[in-house]
Amino acid sequence: MEGTVQSIEASVPAADVYDVAADLEAYPEWISAIKAVEILDRDDSGRPHRVRFTTDVVVRKITYVLVYSFDPPHRIEWVAEQDSDIKAMDGHYEFKELPDGGTEIVYALRVETAFSVPGFLRKQGEKQLVNSALRGLKRRAEAAES
Repeated sequence: MEGTVQSIEASVPAADVYDVAADLEAYPEWISAIKAVEILDRDDSGRPHRVRFTTDVVVRKITYVLVYSFDPPHRIEWVAEQDSDIKAMDGHYEFKELPDGGTEIVYALRVETAFSVPGFLRKQGEKQLVNSALRGLKRRAEAAES
């Protein structure tokens, strides 16, 4: 299963970008495709561990559960529990400090739906979601800094 990897630079420190990305409950405020987020359980540090998302993809709304792991302030990664909408999904955000104090944000995502979607549509949807999430994360992190 191939995936999509994109990056963008933000003018704020990696820790600030990480904090925005780790606030999963706020995702519907800055990722337009995500319609609902429900924290199902938390890890020993109080961070979200299992999280249910409802996402409006081009062909339909889907619901899935992601299991998260955190490496503050460098990386957030996830893998989906297999269900009726998602056969497999994994991804991560990586936050790399830049010499000017900004951050390179890398987003990698691989999705395989449990329902039939032509490969080109799946790939296009994956790219649009990654691009939209990166732009939204950058805007939100930089606005929080202001």
